[in-house]
Amino acid sequence: EADVMITKYRKVSSKGTDSWQLVFDRTPFYAESGGQVGDTGYIISNGEKVRIINTVKENNLTVHLANSLPSSLNAKFHAVVDGGMRVNIANNHTSTHLLHYALRSVLGNHVEQKGSLVHPEYLRFDFSHFQKLSDEELRKIEILVNSLIRQNIELEEKRSAPMEMARNMGAMALFGEKYGDTVRIIKFGDSIELCGGTHVRSTGQIGFFMVTKESAIAAGIRRIEAISGQKCAENIFELDDTLKKIRETIPLKMDPLNAVQKILEENADVNRQLGLMLKDKLSEYSQKLKLELKTAGDINYIITKAEGLRPEDIKDLSYRLKGEINNLFLVIGSESNGKANLTVMLSEELIKSKELNAVEIIKDISKEIQGGGGGQPFYATAGGKDASGLKRALHKAESYVK
Repeated sequence: EADVMITKYRKVSSKGTDSWQLVFDRTPFYAESGGQVGDTGYIISNGEKVRIINTVKENNLTVHLANSLPSSLNAKFHAVVDGGMRVNIANNHTSTHLLHYALRSVLGNHVEQKGSLVHPEYLRFDFSHFQKLSDEELRKIEILVNSLIRQNIELEEKRSAPMEMARNMGAMALFGEKYGDTVRIIKFGDSIELCGGTHVRSTGQIGFFMVTKESAIAAGIRRIEAISGQKCAENIFELDDTLKKIRETIPLKMDPLNAVQKILEENADVNRQLGLMLKDKLSEYSQKLKLELKTAGDINYIITKAEGLRPEDIKDLSYRLKGEINNLFLVIGSESNGKANLTVMLSEELIKSKELNAVEIIKDISKEIQGGGGGQPFYATAGGKDASGLKRALHKAESYVK
């Protein structure tokens, strides 16, 4: 908190919305920098409170973003930073330092920071490494960071320290940052970095640290996303609630993991059996449609409405028939939940000799079901909201044969 005066202000309009940018003579607000998001909070004077929704840097000025302008610009204001958000940010920023140290300890000194984001809800850390981290490596990193947290290591801070002193201490410079002759050194035990962000007074304040995701963002660059403090507690409670629900849902008196694996195995077996049944069903349906096969000159055509088949079944069926019947002109209509679907399949011979195109046909006949679609010259599909138009669409398809 601090008592401040407004020294500069300006109005900014974007997408029909007005906001205000304020500069104070001094400020307790941290401006977005070095990957750390800007502070929020408010200024107050004579009962009038103005929310500060973000803080950024511009031309070496700390600029405070507000949705409204105070009625008295010459008043003395009391500026207050959102304390809860600041604590969460400090937890995540210090966790970022500890994570950097742990990565170098577990993976090697080739690890260098390539970017970061410090948010009140989570942290993100990009670093150089040549391969995906194993589960074992990630767990070692989590264990080391949490060990440093439990040691409750106190912050050692040196402001306006000569750059030469920082080098002699072995301080790590942050990626993308520019440094002058004097720097701020942040030290937690063996973790020593140059940093201008906000940090905890001692690591014990963080409470707990968890990695939530590890991924690749570029060649030789990995990304870790993590949470700390209160967010960790919320995540653990959520995981615990989920596990309790699993235990209540599974009727078997066995370990939840074994029970889930058993269910997955049974499900896979059922799917295999269903696949075999579906294969037999499509074979039977294929034989049924072959009985409906008609000819017009050198064209073999089937134009029909299918019952009890899903869109994916109709696709499989269409490809099956195309492989078994020469010069095939196939149109299948179907209905599902009050909506209509159409499928057109053409043999390559008809595309060449008759200059037919499944996309053109599907666009034309799908008008009857108030729909549209597309695909390839030999296979196209369409959906529509008027199932009553299926009969008209199939009749229209016959005109292409005739």
